[in-house]
Amino acid sequence: MSNTGHTWPRLEVQFNEKLPSPKKWSSESPHLYDLTIALCNPRGRAVEHTQCRVGFRRVEVKNRELLINGKPVLMRGVNRHDHHERTGKTVDYETYLTDIQVMKRFNINAVRTAHYPNDPVWYDLCDLHGIYLIDEANIESHDHIYQICRDKRYAHAFLDRGMRLVQRDKNHPSVIMWSLGNESGYGPNHDAVGGWIRGFDPSRVLHYEGAISRNQSGLTWDDGARVTDIICPMYPTIDSIVEWARTTRGARPLIMCEYAHAMGNSCGNLAEYWDAIESHHGLQGGFIWDWVDQGLLKHDDQGRPYWAYGGDFADYPNDANFCINGLVWPDRTPHPALYEFKKLIQPVVVTAIDVKLGTFSVRNKQDFTSLAHLRGHWQLLVDGVPVVDGRLPLLKTAPGQSTRVEIKAKPPRLQRGQVCHLRICFVTTRDCGWAKEGHEVAWDEFELPLKGSGRATTIRPRPNLFAFSENQRSITLESGPHRVQFSKSRGGLTSLRQNGQELLLEGPTLNIWRGPTDNDGIKLRPNPRKALGRWLDAGLDRLVIRTLAVQVQKPATGSIVIKTHHRAKPARKPFGFDFRQVYTFLPSGDIHVANRVTVDKQLSDLPRLGVTLTLQPGLARFAWLGRGPQESYSDRKRGYPMGYYESTVAEQYVPYIMPQEHGNHTDTRWLTLSNDTQGLLIVPGAPMHCSASHLTAQDLTRATHTNELAPRQEVIVCLDLHQRGLGGASCGPDTLLHHRIEPGTFAFSYRLRSFCLGEDDPGELARQTLSL
Repeated sequence: MSNTGHTWPRLEVQFNEKLPSPKKWSSESPHLYDLTIALCNPRGRAVEHTQCRVGFRRVEVKNRELLINGKPVLMRGVNRHDHHERTGKTVDYETYLTDIQVMKRFNINAVRTAHYPNDPVWYDLCDLHGIYLIDEANIESHDHIYQICRDKRYAHAFLDRGMRLVQRDKNHPSVIMWSLGNESGYGPNHDAVGGWIRGFDPSRVLHYEGAISRNQSGLTWDDGARVTDIICPMYPTIDSIVEWARTTRGARPLIMCEYAHAMGNSCGNLAEYWDAIESHHGLQGGFIWDWVDQGLLKHDDQGRPYWAYGGDFADYPNDANFCINGLVWPDRTPHPALYEFKKLIQPVVVTAIDVKLGTFSVRNKQDFTSLAHLRGHWQLLVDGVPVVDGRLPLLKTAPGQSTRVEIKAKPPRLQRGQVCHLRICFVTTRDCGWAKEGHEVAWDEFELPLKGSGRATTIRPRPNLFAFSENQRSITLESGPHRVQFSKSRGGLTSLRQNGQELLLEGPTLNIWRGPTDNDGIKLRPNPRKALGRWLDAGLDRLVIRTLAVQVQKPATGSIVIKTHHRAKPARKPFGFDFRQVYTFLPSGDIHVANRVTVDKQLSDLPRLGVTLTLQPGLARFAWLGRGPQESYSDRKRGYPMGYYESTVAEQYVPYIMPQEHGNHTDTRWLTLSNDTQGLLIVPGAPMHCSASHLTAQDLTRATHTNELAPRQEVIVCLDLHQRGLGGASCGPDTLLHHRIEPGTFAFSYRLRSFCLGEDDPGELARQTLSL
């Protein structure tokens, strides 16, 4: 112990103690030490004690890398606001702990305390459980973004807020960066704060997006080195960060301080961001905006609960639902998008060396710990159903290293039309502060190159050929207990009965509209430049379908063919869709429907392209073979494994605070809707998108709160060849071009078949159809 050597009235005491080989603190291994300091009187008696927990770790920037203990660590992070659904910005200990636990369960390792210092409890929990923090000063001057930072009258306020942040939180090992605030431009007031922090605490790096913001005239990503050691843009495009990584010569890494705006049904393009991050030196991750939907719990005059947002409290001005942009709901229930993020940032990845031989490579993507705390399992699934499983040997693969493993399992014998997947997962071997033993940390799956053997199973024919009758308005086909009715004026099915019970109310009908997502456009803040504005201007929500022709054919095969031709166009618009359907009614009982849609050149970037069917109330059991169990979309589907899933139609509802499109399942091979006795099987000719709901797209379009929705008794089924990706355009880049629907001619097909529970196996019927 020594003092400063000066004789000032107030002495500063410095302690210099060396610890031989201390355990280093990191997000993966958050080792902490108890530090106790005692003040003794001249007789050596301790008169005062103070204690805190400390960790040992090094933070530095070199060679376009942010290094923690000498290792370049990817920031798999989120921005987080303090929020509670009942108490607003007053957050209790249990909520802080829940946030930590959910983040860790979903492989998140970093948080930006957007946009202010949090309660010290949060930092203690991050120290204990292992979360890297960007600790942000409460400096924001959004409405005067380029003025206050240059106004000398505010210099003391800038400096005071930065100093208090650092002085309070300096002993927390979880804090690896100091942030000089948010969206406050860049000026000499920031230089003053940055200079003080660099002098007081050179052990951490500085972060400030405003110093490299391209929104301010004259600034580029190469600027701002006085106050930021990180290139930290907001909502950059994937192309721009890849171009930066390829061309920059600077020493600073790029870590996005905000990206992938998680507003409503969102986080499309997230996989492409992480493909870029993991394949380009200098890109070190980022922080999704943001963690929690900032809605407040209210009840309407009928006692129905809902989460309220700006404008729901007679407040003006407000930003409507723009505070509803989290990865979890206000009660911390995860959004479906969080499962995608968890998969993309998982700490273990399995790649195939030779799928046929069962050889795989297991890579440990962690930076500091081996895989000894995880246990590997594998399953073989046929049509999504597990048939055999086993364990991997205990792996102790070192950080950044890979281990070759072999899975010896006799390949199952497949029937024609079946598929087999191998799924490998890793789970925790013991309880920890954020999860129980057996918590799944990572998974990968592989479709095995197996083919069904033998002849295709013959589809059991119906007892008789169809009895055919026709009048001016309709066509009726009957075979034993089965009856189908077709409307000539509508050019489509109006009835599908089995044993006298109706299954179908309407359809299949051309469908190009969806309940707008927040990324399509903010419903309460219309913007003609966003997709929603363009769609409404084109009248896509008001499609009028006119039947032009219906032609009946009776080929010698015993089947009956009905060809229809429709013209669909928005009201009072000259452009639209040419829609042709060919219904083939087979003696087997299947109805094969071939569709051909031509989209006029004036219509680009459609919401979706497919058909919708309205089924009888009661067909509320929903099962499918495809991705699940959460919803998935073309640009957000890596986090949802292939499988056979059973649910109810009601359970498919995803309660986004602003009602919008939800419940879609990609790569669907077949699906069923049923009640206790019968059901309808739908088998696409090639995997498609599907969903089942008690709400129409128009219901979702009209509603602005969940309590305004009135679920229907009937079941609305959507089959889509394409659905526009989700993107992130509520605040960031829009859906990538290859996930949009442009003009052209599209063809798709599917089969419909009714079945009786107890007599028919829907999976077997689907396999029979797929094997044809």
